[in-house]
Amino acid sequence: MAMLTVTNPLIQAYILHSALLALKLIAISSMTGFTRLSRRVFANPEDVKKFRGVVKFDDPVIERTRRAQMNDLENIPAFWILGAFYVTTGPGLGWTTVLFRMFTVCRFIHTFVHVLPVIPQPSRAIAYGIPYLINWYMGLSSCIILY
Repeated sequence: MAMLTVTNPLIQAYILHSALLALKLIAISSMTGFTRLSRRVFANPEDVKKFRGVVKFDDPVIERTRRAQMNDLENIPAFWILGAFYVTTGPGLGWTTVLFRMFTVCRFIHTFVHVLPVIPQPSRAIAYGIPYLINWYMGLSSCIILY
């Protein structure tokens, strides 16, 4: 149990990257709201009354931001769970730090290339695929080692 303390560098790396990803989720949520406000395009009639806009569900700019946000909501919580399990298996600090850093950087890149469509594919696919594979690796490693 001594390994599960905040003085453990593995736990510190996990906490750091988890916090960065949580802040990213908050930021993309705010970006979606700001985009709605700046374009005066809303999903709820009461917002239209308050902010003088229109109800519209297919604004391409808002939908790109929303899809980036939804993609984060589908992938980052899995990292939190699988990363927490993974650090309990006692992996090496260097390799684990690389995995956490790659996951975090790629998720940030994924948002940028998703929201800014001027950056061509396969950049978004690569930025999605690397964290996806990292989640699978951590999950399967945790299952194999703990089984």
